[in-house]
Amino acid sequence: MIPRLCNLSKSNSFFLFGPRGTGKTTLIRNQFPNENAVYVNLLDNALMDQLLLDSTRFIDLIDSAENRLKSVIIDEVQKMPQLLNIAHTQIQERKRQFILTGSSSRKLKQAGANLLAGRAWLYHLYPLNTAEMKDDFDLKKALEFGGLPEAFLSNRDDAREYLNSYVATYLQKEIQQEQWVKNLAPFRKFLAISAQMNGKIVNKAAIAKQVGVDPTTVTNYFEILEDTLLGFMLPAFSRSVRKAQRQLPKFYFIDTGIKRGLDRTLSVELLPQTFAWGDAFEHWVILEFIKGCQYRRLDWSFSYIRTKDDVEIDLVVERPGDRDLFVEIKSKSLVDASDAKALETLGADTNPKAERWLLSCDPLQRTFGKTTAMHWQDGIQRLFSGGQALPATD
Repeated sequence: MIPRLCNLSKSNSFFLFGPRGTGKTTLIRNQFPNENAVYVNLLDNALMDQLLLDSTRFIDLIDSAENRLKSVIIDEVQKMPQLLNIAHTQIQERKRQFILTGSSSRKLKQAGANLLAGRAWLYHLYPLNTAEMKDDFDLKKALEFGGLPEAFLSNRDDAREYLNSYVATYLQKEIQQEQWVKNLAPFRKFLAISAQMNGKIVNKAAIAKQVGVDPTTVTNYFEILEDTLLGFMLPAFSRSVRKAQRQLPKFYFIDTGIKRGLDRTLSVELLPQTFAWGDAFEHWVILEFIKGCQYRRLDWSFSYIRTKDDVEIDLVVERPGDRDLFVEIKSKSLVDASDAKALETLGADTNPKAERWLLSCDPLQRTFGKTTAMHWQDGIQRLFSGGQALPATD
């Protein structure tokens, strides 16, 4: 098993959310072996049929003589949100540990599910990051095929087949099976377009015109991607909440391989010094920030800045108790002062006290004005203290 940085509580109840294929079940089974936990897999159709007919069977199962002292693991809990009421009662009255995994929050939201009122902590598991890949990390492969464990452990041909299958399974099991969209054809088109526009400012009206639906439907489509944990919105930065809300966000998929699977470019080789390589590199580095922050349990927020003249800072990291961090990301192996121009002008105007980093593939650390330029891996290591996760607090 690949050691993961997501450090789970051994005693407190918790939710573990993450898109399909990130290794939630493998992680849980490794940290909570069968002799210490009763495992309820809601992807088991036979078991689901039994529980749907009579939910008291669930209580009979977990409270049997052999299981009553064990932790309870419910895999893919969104399949049967009503079990959370039973979990709530047992956590409150018996202090029993419940471990609840899910690849979607949409059904839980739609059902108005009992989210245990803070009695269960919340963790997220992502595709592998650089620190988890360790010595096997290959930037080119990571940009082309992402960090889902199955893709990472496969050769390039098998990784391509896996990701194509992943996309097809997502459409079939997450979208069609749950009937979240009435017409699958425009949603398929939307997925390809949203992947092509990954990391770009979201223009719902333009996307709607391309897909052949109205902007409200596009809004729903993006909500589905967020609820199924396949992507996230990166808002525009502003000190004014009202002003920030008027600015359009960017959308990023949670994995470079998933993005390329959706826009059907897995067979296209990524080459350095191309726009596609630069976009994929920026995507990967931003994901490193997101994953590192979550695994370290840091209360940071992320955004971007772009002016009307298209001067841009790729990432703003607001760190309570510390200075803001402005980050510019370049895939170049040799940077110069011109690459720090946005940080030195727009960054200084926006917040002169903010720390400024220029991250690239250049191995030489140097300064341009008040901007520190360094290799992107050195920056990530410096920011997250070597990528080691904080221990879970019970």
